[in-house]
Amino acid sequence: MQMSSTDLFEILVREHADMLTVYLRCVVRDPSLVDDLFQETMLTAWRTLDRFDRSRPFGPWLRGIAAKLVLAHRRKSARAMVLCEESFLEHLEHRHAELQRLPGDTLDDKLDELRRCLEQLPATYRQAVELRYNEGLQGTSLAAKLEISTEALKKRLQRGRAHLMHCLQRKLAAAGRPS
Repeated sequence: MQMSSTDLFEILVREHADMLTVYLRCVVRDPSLVDDLFQETMLTAWRTLDRFDRSRPFGPWLRGIAAKLVLAHRRKSARAMVLCEESFLEHLEHRHAELQRLPGDTLDDKLDELRRCLEQLPATYRQAVELRYNEGLQGTSLAAKLEISTEALKKRLQRGRAHLMHCLQRKLAAAGRPS
């Protein structure tokens, strides 16, 4: 039994919706614009599904549509709601493709590994990272909340991210080794 285009699209969207949202949040400041671009990307993907080559991965194709929409919005908009140039979008696509090749079936599986690494951070680094990335605090307001200088904050975030990267690299290397 052959799968209908609607069924195929629904499955692919479920598998890639979170990754597309992450991608858009990396390049767009305004959360409502992220939502609009997400919707527009999905509509465009649905309308052009007949052009999708089923022998190739869906995620890069979907992000390609999103990138074109982001750049089109940037050209039309006088506001600086979009954070990037085309070269940055290409770099971001490369990083997403690398992430997709890592062990773990879904983005949630990969985020679970990141959460486990975050739990292992020393408390001072974990607090700074969580306030920055979960709460959205930055700059002087984050430094004030932690009661440290902005330079100390920068160093704390840099060290926290380095610890996270090292932890993830260890976990991924261990997962990639044959048993």
